[in-house]
Amino acid sequence: VQLQASGGGLVQAGGTLRLSCAASRRSFSTYSVGWFRQAPGKEREFVAAIFRSGGNTYYADSVKGRFTISRDNAKNMVYLQMNSPKPEDTALYYCASSNSLIVSTVRSASAYDYWGQGTQVTVSS
Repeated sequence: VQLQASGGGLVQAGGTLRLSCAASRRSFSTYSVGWFRQAPGKEREFVAAIFRSGGNTYYADSVKGRFTISRDNAKNMVYLQMNSPKPEDTALYYCASSNSLIVSTVRSASAYDYWGQGTQVTVSS
């Protein structure tokens, strides 16, 4: 599966931004997808994940209530809607996928097999 993240850019704190993750594979609906981010000098961290059916979603506490992950399997797309972003959300955002993700490992980067290139999000105060 090839993944391509897009939609990053410069946004003011309190604004909105939507990231997109496009997948190349027809069977994408059988893959769970996660978003991770990495700020300069920091480790990569989990942001959100959505399972194959789209019914189960998971969020990092730091973004819960502000970010929403969703998917459109007909279009092989996963989205991360970022509402009320904060300067501390500034990072390089990656999407990743796995066809064997389980609940206990959803927040672990090592549980994902395929990664896209990152898209930079910069939130100004």
